Amino acid sequence: MAKAVIGVFRSEDRAKEAINELKDQGFNEREISLIAKEKQGREEDDDRGSLTMERQNLGDGVMTGGALGGIAGLLAGAGALLIPGVGPIIAAGPLAAFLTGVVGGGLVGGLVDFGIPQERGRHFEERVKRGDILVTVKAKDDEVSQITSVLKRYGGEDVEAH
Repeated sequence: MAKAVIGVFRSEDRAKEAINELKDQGFNEREISLIAKEKQGREEDDDRGSLTMERQNLGDGVMTGGALGGIAGLLAGAGALLIPGVGPIIAAGPLAAFLTGVVGGGLVGGLVDFGIPQERGRHFEERVKRGDILVTVKAKDDEVSQITSVLKRYGGEDVEAH
């Protein structure tokens, strides 16, 4: 059964190093996801006063202002999303697909759909709001310890498998 292994990084460089190591060990872009607050984005209100969700293609890894553009470029399908309650984020990998349809549930809803328990999803959402970076990997049972080791080696905090 596939598991979601998740880790939180305070540094873009450390998250980038962990992602590169995972790729070097054979994990691909269809298995690795990234979520990070887009520090120079802006929130836009729709006519009802609630936040709307938007997606921009970041295939070249560049974002207006360059915020997290380099790290987003490590994974295919990176895009900018506006998540209610969180604001603008960069999302890449399979987790990004879960987030595009969860306007009402926000980041927690996307994490729950991805396999993270709701209480832990709230915790990870708070970490993203504070500017931390989430890296997740979809893994087989026998890959969990390998991924956990890589995430921790590069400074990953709250490393868990669900």
